[in-house]
Amino acid sequence: MARKSPEDPGRAADVDIRRGACPQRNAVVTRSGSPLGRVCVFCGSNEGARSAYVEAAVELAGRLLARRIDLVYGGGRVGLMGRIADVVLAGGGVVHGVIPRDLFRREVVHDGLTELVVADSMLERKALMMDRSDAFVVLPGGYGTLDELFEALTWSQLGIHAKPVGVLDVAGYFDPLLAFLDHQVREGFVRAAHRQLLVVDTVADTLLDRLDAAAATFAQARS
Repeated sequence: MARKSPEDPGRAADVDIRRGACPQRNAVVTRSGSPLGRVCVFCGSNEGARSAYVEAAVELAGRLLARRIDLVYGGGRVGLMGRIADVVLAGGGVVHGVIPRDLFRREVVHDGLTELVVADSMLERKALMMDRSDAFVVLPGGYGTLDELFEALTWSQLGIHAKPVGVLDVAGYFDPLLAFLDHQVREGFVRAAHRQLLVVDTVADTLLDRLDAAAATFAQARS
């Protein structure tokens, strides 16, 4: 981790410089023809009340490793965030963390990542994470996770990016939210076609298959 400057102990030196910039990015070999080189995972900084949430994070990490897909995430060492990063790193995978400066100063950052970028704000953090990723997977989490989910989904709706967004619905955690999205469609605030932009599954491997297919469709549409 970057060392703190002796002139200002509250500020880390070189925090805006990428650490361990990853040459593997262009060398990653995914499944034949797969457009997914990097997947961004949005998830909680807590582990939640059920063991199923941690188990799902570990399983997803294993699936990313098996497919040789880089992990992009929020850079923390705690909660589901820390769990998924630890498993990918322990398996020899590549992990890119993006953390806002305020959280960096609070020392909740993971100090063993392949690459760490410190953003000036939460807004910049989200933009950097989305720019660096080919698809998004959302695990259970709190306000911040939902904020990230809906930002990625809105950008897809508006055509700002052409990258699939998926939810791993663990133990029915997202069922009330998905029901509300259907309510929005019925009430005329969300188009049915835009509701279909969110890919939902309960199995990590199946979700990644569906995101893979969606990413290929987006790529064909752009060509």
